[in-house]
Amino acid sequence: MAAEFGSALKKWRQVRRMSQMELALSAGVSPRHVSFLETGRSRPSRGMVLRLCDELQLPGAARNQLLSSAGLAPAYTARPLDDAALQPLHQAVDWMLSAHMPYPAMAVDRHWRLQKLNPASRLLFAATGVGAGDSLIEALLENERLRAALDNLEEVEQHALARLRTEIAHFGEDPVLARAAARLQENTAEAGGVHGFELPAVIPARYRMNGQTLAFFSTITQFGGTGDLAMSELKIEMLFPADEATGQAMAALAGQ
Repeated sequence: MAAEFGSALKKWRQVRRMSQMELALSAGVSPRHVSFLETGRSRPSRGMVLRLCDELQLPGAARNQLLSSAGLAPAYTARPLDDAALQPLHQAVDWMLSAHMPYPAMAVDRHWRLQKLNPASRLLFAATGVGAGDSLIEALLENERLRAALDNLEEVEQHALARLRTEIAHFGEDPVLARAAARLQENTAEAGGVHGFELPAVIPARYRMNGQTLAFFSTITQFGGTGDLAMSELKIEMLFPADEATGQAMAALAGQ
């Protein structure tokens, strides 16, 4: 059990690019103790595991993994989505999606699967057939209608690849995200990538819809205080108009 914990701790430390010395100093223990934990010569207490998780900035699922590998009870639960305890969180999601009208907003899970969409986002994706239950990353890779609707597909793929790499670094090994990143890497390599110039302040995704080109940039919101795994990984993505014409078009469409 101690050896299993030590192996998992070492892997996460390497993912975070920290030396034993750096982890020890940030956690307030000796490098010798970190070494003994990684080799299985010492068994960690629950407090020590959680302290190391904090210093390594691990997501909920990884914290549970480390606790379980040390023979300790998990810190996070995975409740059914209709659990009454999650109702305040669902209400908050619904409020954010509704309040963001007339602009698109959606709730996506860890694997970019659409959980909820507001009317503006359903309108934006209507012609592509993308809706609740679909994966945005799979749609970007395989849905030809969505790919054809993106006026700057190569830039969007570059941005999605950078975001996937950040999420893989955060979550650790994830086969779904890793496969998507590998496919996007192939696409961007074939396209030659977007390098050699200063990036603009706003990098929009430009959609062609009903004879118009609509440009959006996005912000992402996550819950900061929940002990539920699924809700802790849920992301609220809100699209904002990147130009005045897009804002006016979305306001007009919402009015209709």
